[in-house]
Amino acid sequence: MLKAGDKAPAIALEDQDGRRRTLKDFAGRKVLVYFYPKADTPGCTQQSCLLRDLKGEIGRTAIVGISPDTPARQKKFDDKYGLGFPLLADTEHVVARAYKVWKKKSMYGREYMGIERSAFLVGADGRLLHAWYKISPKDTPTRLLEALGK
Repeated sequence: MLKAGDKAPAIALEDQDGRRRTLKDFAGRKVLVYFYPKADTPGCTQQSCLLRDLKGEIGRTAIVGISPDTPARQKKFDDKYGLGFPLLADTEHVVARAYKVWKKKSMYGREYMGIERSAFLVGADGRLLHAWYKISPKDTPTRLLEALGK
């Protein structure tokens, strides 16, 4: 698992508008990178909307969401809830694997691979300031504000 002080794994994925996004796009700023299992599901919607609602409290800190959804599905999710930050499509799970959040999961006795809801605060220098694995949707904004001293 990644921890504070580690170099943040590279990100190069397409966002909901078809633009290729990388961590370098946010150079000189802190970035909250959060991974969610599936766009427009109850937990993911709660998490994303709570983050949207605190954008005015976090200064220049950027927010970036990542899930295995396609760019079209990410666009629909963004349009429906007016999220207003990049939602990246990790359809091949490359970035999820690099961040160690692509895991074996189980539901009703069935095992499958999926995203473990997690969040990472990347410093302006590209190193992780915080790594929160298995974070709940409602704890994501709280942890971010605490980490930023808000």
